[in-house]
Amino acid sequence: MGETLEIIRTRRSIRKFRPEPIPRDTLDAVIRAGLCAPSGKNRQTPLIIAVTDPQVIHRLSQTNSRILGTENDPFYGAPAVLVVLAEKFWPTYVYDGSLVMGNLMLAAHDLGLGSCWIHRARETFQLPEWQEWLRTLGITGECEGIGFCLLGYAQGEYPGELPRRENRVYYVEEGSGM
Repeated sequence: MGETLEIIRTRRSIRKFRPEPIPRDTLDAVIRAGLCAPSGKNRQTPLIIAVTDPQVIHRLSQTNSRILGTENDPFYGAPAVLVVLAEKFWPTYVYDGSLVMGNLMLAAHDLGLGSCWIHRARETFQLPEWQEWLRTLGITGECEGIGFCLLGYAQGEYPGELPRRENRVYYVEEGSGM
């Protein structure tokens, strides 16, 4: 099996992170992989915000927790969060942003990092305080939150392969009729 296929097969969501920071060059390599994701007509509408400031991560986590209706930390103590947004002017923006998320998580795994896709980015960035935060970063226009990609070093043992549900592939081959 090729190295890429092995990375895809063995990646798992991590929900417990060590607090140590991710080196900038490693973080940049993950981000570069996200930016290489395909997009509809190569419009490249997704944006990535790399957040390593613990106070901002805490505020994002608290907002996410409030939206979820829980008091738990939905960011699991991750030392880095990559926020993926996409400009809404293009019809494939959600798919394009989702491909970025996939690339981020696969690259993280390849580089020895754990990752987890956390939802509620759309709801978070609809809130006025987070729209204002985007403006302070120079992000204007209509963007929608696609996801939060948590990054960090896994605390404890990396999860093993999980069984895959069967009967999810259908072949339509020449001569099978219609």
